[in-house]
Amino acid sequence: MRDVSSKKHTLRTARAQATLRVSPSTIPLIREGRIDKGDVLESSKVAAIWAAKNTAGILPYCHPIPVEHVRADFELGEDSIQVTVEVKSIYKTGVEMEALTAASVAALNAYDMLKPIDEALRIESVELIEKTGGKSSFLRPKTESYRAGIVVASDRAATGQYEDLSGPAAEERLLEFNIRTQSYTVVQDEVEAIRQSVVSMSDAEKLDIILIIGGTGVAPRDVTPEAVSPLLQVELPGIAEAIRSYGAERNPYAILSRSLAGIRGKSLIVCLPGSPHAVRESLLAVFPAALHVLDLLQEASPEGASALHG
Repeated sequence: MRDVSSKKHTLRTARAQATLRVSPSTIPLIREGRIDKGDVLESSKVAAIWAAKNTAGILPYCHPIPVEHVRADFELGEDSIQVTVEVKSIYKTGVEMEALTAASVAALNAYDMLKPIDEALRIESVELIEKTGGKSSFLRPKTESYRAGIVVASDRAATGQYEDLSGPAAEERLLEFNIRTQSYTVVQDEVEAIRQSVVSMSDAEKLDIILIIGGTGVAPRDVTPEAVSPLLQVELPGIAEAIRSYGAERNPYAILSRSLAGIRGKSLIVCLPGSPHAVRESLLAVFPAALHVLDLLQEASPEGASALHG
């Protein structure tokens, strides 16, 4: 199966529809409850619910998911039964297959109950009508990429004791969202050095997003929050909360992170943990929601940006 362990839980919905063609004479029998096997529509509704909850047991590449809502509606035409199924879940992957399977099984159940009296039965179509949720629902194509700055705060990387791998990890992840790194620097864990780099990237270079990597822990030299916090005109605590929450599901030490985020001028500033793996994970937690902040800041005039800060 596809690895979805890095994905976030979001509300997923899907609607699917199946159409069963029947003889016109069969429709009154269904309406009047004169089918020997029982109530076709109620039985098919139960079949749809069962199928949605058991899709992973039928289709080997489907993930078992917590199905939190199933609704099956039926419409009788002159010579047709149309079933529409809606499925909802808050999970890492979509519910399209659950909806399609439920609609299919509802049609098959109706077929089974009607075949003794109707030789003209035909399942005409099974199709996905709508789906929502997941990263694709929040991504918007942009013709022009945003510009990023990266500040790596690390005594050892700054003094050449080891190669910086976290900055390149951030660059690679940002490219997935059409964000290109324009400015990149490695500094020691010193408050003034970090501040100077951030102010230069925000005020002089006017970059759209600035990542400060490292120094967010509880060691004596971890001073990134102290360096960055006074520079922020408005804090965005939800971003930092998302980073810690996402990380804690994968590593219990993530709760020790003092990551923070906010806005300075028209720049989004985000402080991230220092390891390459934590950088990749944290940016998955932040995006694509952070793109909405970048859109707002880019569209706002200087006066409008000030209003956003209020």
